[in-house]
Amino acid sequence: MDLAYTHEPTRRVMGLLGTRGLHLYLRTLEAAVEDEIVTDDEMSILRVIARAFALPEDVMGDAWDILRDQIDNPVDTSDVRAHEKRQIGDATTYQTALIAALIDEVITEDEWSMLDVMRRVMGIQPEEHVLIEEAVRAMASNVEGGASFVSRLDRYVTLHPYR
Repeated sequence: MDLAYTHEPTRRVMGLLGTRGLHLYLRTLEAAVEDEIVTDDEMSILRVIARAFALPEDVMGDAWDILRDQIDNPVDTSDVRAHEKRQIGDATTYQTALIAALIDEVITEDEWSMLDVMRRVMGIQPEEHVLIEEAVRAMASNVEGGASFVSRLDRYVTLHPYR
């Protein structure tokens, strides 16, 4: 007798929990892979999210498998709405991701998409975004090379105003 258990490929089981952090990570990774490439800059933003939400260090592999539908997504669709409500620390996490994107010379369209997803999922409001920009400017004024950093922020805000 042939049993499906021994002869059929099965979906791999993973150890990730369906948390808000994983939801945000998956949504952001989805924006990053639109061009099927995840750059170092995009990885920086994903690392910020992973650290902020205490996701496992190997989250990328499982996240890729979820997006490719090779393993089940542990994020319950009934929890998505709750995951996309504003929580303490969201502005700080977004600010850290924005800084990670600004560190190199250019914010790519994929990075812009990732930041946009973060803003929407985290519910960052326009007035909060202005405060985050001001905080980034203030921090940059206290470090060497801060003027060029602020210049990149200005270009970013001009090209991609908060919608």
